[in-house]
Amino acid sequence: MNSNVGVPNSGTWMGQPKGLFTLFFTELWERFSFYGMRALLVLFMTAAIVEGGGGGFGLDDATATAIYGIYTAAVYLFALPGGWMADRLLGQQKAVWYGGIIIAIGHFTMAAPLLNDWFGPFSEEFRMSLETSAFFLGLVFIVIGTGLLKPNVSAIVGDMYPEGGARRDGGFTIFYMGINLGAMLGPLVCSFLGENVNWHYGFGAAGVGMVLGLIQYKYMLHHLGDAGRHPHTKAGEVPSETSMKRNWLAVIIGGVVLAGVVLMALTGAITIDPQAFATWTTWIILGAAVAFFGYVIFFGGLSTEERKRVFVIITLFIGAAIFWSGFEQAGSSFNLFAERFTQREFFGFEHPAGWYQSLNAAFILIFAPFFAWFWVALARRNWEPSIPGKFALAMFQLGLGFLVMFFAATILVSQGAGGKVLPTWLMLTYLLHTTAELCLSPVALSAVTKLAPQRYTSQMMGMWFVGTAMGNLVAGLLAGFLSAEEGAADSLEAMPPNFWSLFLFFAGCGVLYAVFSKPIKGWIGNIR
Repeated sequence: MNSNVGVPNSGTWMGQPKGLFTLFFTELWERFSFYGMRALLVLFMTAAIVEGGGGGFGLDDATATAIYGIYTAAVYLFALPGGWMADRLLGQQKAVWYGGIIIAIGHFTMAAPLLNDWFGPFSEEFRMSLETSAFFLGLVFIVIGTGLLKPNVSAIVGDMYPEGGARRDGGFTIFYMGINLGAMLGPLVCSFLGENVNWHYGFGAAGVGMVLGLIQYKYMLHHLGDAGRHPHTKAGEVPSETSMKRNWLAVIIGGVVLAGVVLMALTGAITIDPQAFATWTTWIILGAAVAFFGYVIFFGGLSTEERKRVFVIITLFIGAAIFWSGFEQAGSSFNLFAERFTQREFFGFEHPAGWYQSLNAAFILIFAPFFAWFWVALARRNWEPSIPGKFALAMFQLGLGFLVMFFAATILVSQGAGGKVLPTWLMLTYLLHTTAELCLSPVALSAVTKLAPQRYTSQMMGMWFVGTAMGNLVAGLLAGFLSAEEGAADSLEAMPPNFWSLFLFFAGCGVLYAVFSKPIKGWIGNIR
């Protein structure tokens, strides 16, 4: 019997299981650490090298943003093995615990060059070796840890509501607020320390945040009861010792292979070109997606109705990958725009560029309740847009964000070298991209679970993560073309036409979804 099913017996608070608030604060601190470090990532990699420490890597924009794209894509891809390990080996509660520990190790590893300030100075050669190894090894730890924690903490929330219904929806709404509170606070703290004091203090602050999350998780763990405590099994079965050994062997082999690749990369035994790696990985993911969907459609034993719904999922998969390629400019090219071309000094204080990374989460906290009410109000009048209709709205708004950046870049070009624009341009862009996200992201996740043939639901959700990863890879490559070096006239003059092209592209995607919304809606049937 699967012992995951059950409501924690520690009582309720505000009408919700007390365990919900354990997960609320765990996820708040995890998102604090994730988005706090993310706000520094590209800025640190492109910052000038400083002898003796305190500087960045001095990478060009294209290389830095490609690394950023690989990192963010890997986070989504590792959610697949992370979910599998929880289901087959650890249980979700342990997966969250060990994932948080690995994340904290990753952040503190990235902060390790502070040892040079505290106990050094080390030789310049050793310092640079420590800096490089600590940075990339830390990213690997964070990817693995987030893959274990992120999908499973959300799954435990669902396990606490076996009855479903409105109380479950309310629980996820509260949990979603924790996500965005953490995502809003992390960049404010980590960017202030990283940009104004030392980059590695910012990375370390992200680690401290994760440790605080772990402490409260351990202290309040008893409120979760049996939710997510044990590995999932088939109905009525207990995991066999043989299957557990086989699964652990697969994990060990995978870990050894990953460790070997990382070690060879850090020692220089193999050289990885980030741009080439991101490009080839994008094509590999695309090929895998074509093969998977092709197999399901032609050899999956689907009915005609199920095939139509899989075709709808394919349109959503493509749209999501396209959408995230534009939306994820937030942490890369837009972050560099904030640092180099945005007027950030007010009353003698220059606020960090990374603070703009808090805007998306802040706007979600403000506008998510309005969107939830708005869709319900439209549905009552039978005016609610269809799923492809909401995708069209998201694409239009994403395009409008790039139109705003076109005007901002045009003003910069007219100002010449040293010009800067008001922060309102970036703020308006982030607002438009946030409202676009609210039209697409919650709708798409729900639609995939409803449209997928029952025997392929988990695999389709896995493909959704894969599509998001592909979008992040493309975003990193695209950011290399969108960014411009401060004082470089050629790259600065290329910014307006680049932003204009993206406006036309995303607006065009919106037109396509609007035009084909009727036939797509027909394939969907009665599913809302």
